[in-house]
Amino acid sequence: QVQLVESGGGVVQAGGSLRLSCAASGSIVSINLMGWYRQAPGKQRELVAVFTFGGSTGYADSVKGRFTISRDNAKNTVNLQMNSLKPEDTGVYYCVTSAGGNDYRGQGTQVTVSS
Repeated sequence: QVQLVESGGGVVQAGGSLRLSCAASGSIVSINLMGWYRQAPGKQRELVAVFTFGGSTGYADSVKGRFTISRDNAKNTVNLQMNSLKPEDTGVYYCVTSAGGNDYRGQGTQVTVSS
């Protein structure tokens, strides 16, 4: 079992920045990737960024060049730095991980970008 706890959401004006963090606990040695999904009202869930523990990263086209995913090994945390935010980035952001053949998701954190 892996537990994920997100933090860092909030309200920001367009063009601003936010940093999301996701702390993992439990059977973390079995984790092979971590990432972030977002769910916007009336839209399909979108994979925003992913970090594999082999060291590679991937981003949705909509956030490339603006978002950066990184890992803090000492804190078992994955961060998502979001810059140049746009109103269309608004949504609930969920931290996700794959570990030991199972998928896990955090409770989500709301990000609201006002125009």
